[in-house]
Amino acid sequence: MKDLSVMENTSNEAFRLLKQLNVHLEQECKYQPREKGLILIESTAENDNTICPKLRNAKVEDLWSLTNFFDLSMKTFVLSVNILDRFLAIMKVKPKHLSCISVCCFQLAALVVEEDCNIPSVHDVIRISQCKCTVSDIKRMEKIISEKLHFEFKATTALTFLHLYHTIVLCHSSDRKEVLNLNKLEAQLKACNCRLIFSKAKPSVLALCLLTLEVETLKSLELFEIALRVQKHTKVNDSDMLYWRELVSKCLADYSSPECCKPDHKKLVWTVSRRTAQNLHNSYYSVPELPTIPEYCCINESESEDSCEDMSSGEDSLSSSPPSDIEASFFFDNYKPRLKRRSRYLYPL
Repeated sequence: MKDLSVMENTSNEAFRLLKQLNVHLEQECKYQPREKGLILIESTAENDNTICPKLRNAKVEDLWSLTNFFDLSMKTFVLSVNILDRFLAIMKVKPKHLSCISVCCFQLAALVVEEDCNIPSVHDVIRISQCKCTVSDIKRMEKIISEKLHFEFKATTALTFLHLYHTIVLCHSSDRKEVLNLNKLEAQLKACNCRLIFSKAKPSVLALCLLTLEVETLKSLELFEIALRVQKHTKVNDSDMLYWRELVSKCLADYSSPECCKPDHKKLVWTVSRRTAQNLHNSYYSVPELPTIPEYCCINESESEDSCEDMSSGEDSLSSSPPSDIEASFFFDNYKPRLKRRSRYLYPL
């Protein structure tokens, strides 16, 4: 079988992608979590005073919820998981510190990936995640993580290879109708990231498993041949492919089942005291009564426009149904909507 670099329709763009792929293949082991540390976490029982797979997986799902809440990229989520696993694999961490550590990993990943205007403040992340730590705690933990990982945060992850594989297939495919769905592949990778076992797989192998499984569903002979050439170029042996493909396939089957609680469908829940819940409950009903709007009356155009503006501002201030006494999906402290009468006359600024 021919290699990707000697295919007939190889272009300059394809050569550039292959060169980039070779660079990441050389670097992936450098940013992979230590296998001995991951095995130690896997063998830990849930009742021990240390991190177990269930706690780690639950915290990764919280990271995905935070990523969705702040509207950050998939790359930020994958990188935060990579930083978290690399740190947990070399340090013995108590469960009470895991929330603070995960928030720090989230902040460090956002600093690397996102633009400055999109990076959430530490205060907002603490408030939304309810990690029960202060800003000084976050800064101190960030320093510890940075020193232990030698400030190496621009890691090569499975998402890096997934994007490269997708672009390579796109360059070599002649039928554009059979292009792989990148969003679907990213969603499948997200499901794998929520399982600790896939942190032991090489990022290139994990991404290749997702690629080949999706190619099989499309039943495209051309894409299958390209995927085989990618496997040959990355020098992934068949035994490793079969082992990880079986695990990935089982994970995706479990993830697609209705019994699985997906991070996309999880809502961030704030735990508040009963007194705070009662005050919050009352604030939802502190909306002043609005005057009745006449349906049949003669009004001029200027009054009509003013009336429409008043209605829109009033509707924006109304809230939805009140939360329960204990939990609230989202709230603003001591928020009481106020309506102001709009003047019928315009004054210069």
